[in-house]
Amino acid sequence: MGTNMILQPVIALVLWTMLIWLWMYVTRIPAMGKAKIDTANMVGGTGKDLDNALPAQVQWKAHNYNHLLDEPTLFYAVALSLALLGAGDGFNVTLAWAYVGLRVLHSLIQTTVNRVMFRFLVFALSSIVLIWLAINAALVAF
Repeated sequence: MGTNMILQPVIALVLWTMLIWLWMYVTRIPAMGKAKIDTANMVGGTGKDLDNALPAQVQWKAHNYNHLLDEPTLFYAVALSLALLGAGDGFNVTLAWAYVGLRVLHSLIQTTVNRVMFRFLVFALSSIVLIWLAINAALVAF
């Protein structure tokens, strides 16, 4: 597999994101029924509009799902670039797995206890790892 080893953490994070998507709907749909939200007649709006209608613990899953669609898109771009540049192995794979592990930990914090300071610390660490990966990619590309 060689330089394509970096695709494993990419796929793992996509699968984790889809697991959070499932958890979001498994908790949100029953909560919407319990809150007597008439989904058949809803028009427009976003998931954020449900923040005042549903319990915070339910919405935490949706917020995390959205977070998994924010900064991780940069991770996907950098990891795919490293694979295409022939540098998706060795220490870059270790960094990629560290990023994925930190994002999973961030998800677990946000979807359960949602302690902002813990969440922020893990987010900051994952961002540093992503910056490191991006610098490695830039060193190879330029």
